[in-house]
Amino acid sequence: MDRQIEAYAKRLKLSWIREHYHEVEESDPKEYLLRLFEKEVANREERKINLLLNQAQLPKTGGSPYQWEHIQIPQGIEREQVLYGDFISEKENLIFYGGVGTGKTYLTTLLSLNAINRFGSCVKFFTVAGLVNKLIEANQNCTLPKFMKQLEKLDLLVLDELGYIPLHKEGAELLFQVISMCYESKSLVITTNLQFGQWNHVFGDPILTEAVIDRLIHHSHLLVFKGDSFRYKESLLHN
Repeated sequence: MDRQIEAYAKRLKLSWIREHYHEVEESDPKEYLLRLFEKEVANREERKINLLLNQAQLPKTGGSPYQWEHIQIPQGIEREQVLYGDFISEKENLIFYGGVGTGKTYLTTLLSLNAINRFGSCVKFFTVAGLVNKLIEANQNCTLPKFMKQLEKLDLLVLDELGYIPLHKEGAELLFQVISMCYESKSLVITTNLQFGQWNHVFGDPILTEAVIDRLIHHSHLLVFKGDSFRYKESLLHN
């Protein structure tokens, strides 16, 4: 009988039940069945979250509480909506502007983790340079449509460090394709050290730059990060 139970559980893809059904102790048959299903559902949710976390490729975080005092949050969105990813269901964008080391990437990572754990959101983190390199490689290998379909499945696309490296014409145009694809269909979080007026230094074409900004700001909230670099201040404390 045990072999039959395991065989049926395997065919039905009930992985937790197949391995642990004998560990549940309930005298009532309905209670026993309920406990089995509860454990199976919990196991599947855990596996799903772990898969989403692996796919997101988020930076490591220190786990310390986030400091908000240096951030200007605009009207129309609350701190909790940013931190817990509530803006994703509205397909809104966040743009984090500020100097190097002011916590933009850290907050992006925290809200991505919360979105995955709370809502099961499909998130992917890229530096802008990293994504552009992948786009160019895919375009050269004739796999760009496949890569774009993967991006289309996301709920949240994170583009970190916009402005650190100027883009060549092909990379700028491919990045514009991604941003256009995301427009009103999914959320973007972009971190940058440049004001909008300086984005032409990245895209290298005023018309393309205007088109990028136009699509981003329509459903976006701009958060301004002020103050000195946390890493710089920390290094001073240890010297």
